[in-house]
Amino acid sequence: MIYQLVIISVFLTSWSSLKSPEENLFFDIVHNNKIIGSLNTTKTIKDNKTYYHSSTTIETRIIEDIRVNYKYDVIFVSTILEKSDVNITVNEKPYAETYTQLTDTNYEIVKNDKTEKKLNDSISYATIQLYFKEPINISRSYSEQDGSFNTIISLGNHAYKKVNSKGRKNIYHYKNGLLKKATIDGGLFKFKMIAKE
Repeated sequence: MIYQLVIISVFLTSWSSLKSPEENLFFDIVHNNKIIGSLNTTKTIKDNKTYYHSSTTIETRIIEDIRVNYKYDVIFVSTILEKSDVNITVNEKPYAETYTQLTDTNYEIVKNDKTEKKLNDSISYATIQLYFKEPINISRSYSEQDGSFNTIISLGNHAYKKVNSKGRKNIYHYKNGLLKKATIDGGLFKFKMIAKE
């Protein structure tokens, strides 16, 4: 009997170690104290690759009803960005896509099927990682959506300001290393992201 329990225990332990660790986070999107959308994001580690995926849906009214969807797919190999793909739709129609791919010597950035530029800098921290890890000692993050670098400034008390290439500022608040809330300047309007418990 003990021998059988040991065999079963070894089998279960080895099976569970084959499973990919996955983190799932959920946020409400709030504007004027009203929930107007949601953000769901996952982080999965397999071998030396980390896969990030996020899906955001916002429904609001700006002159007319509008439904915006953001989809992020990002892959890191060890600590370096390998590729990212951001798709944005408005009212279920394609609006914008930005694709970043690491080549032998640099990153190629393609926006809406046109090669925009190449980056020679290595990318070790991207915007999607802000959901999963407090950016301690991080001074910049790569914007998968814009194909540019953003500045990150520590405000103290586990709060950080991210400034994008257009000067828009987002504020992120962390507790125990995890993002709890953020104030986002989306251009047309500002909104808050609040973590669901």
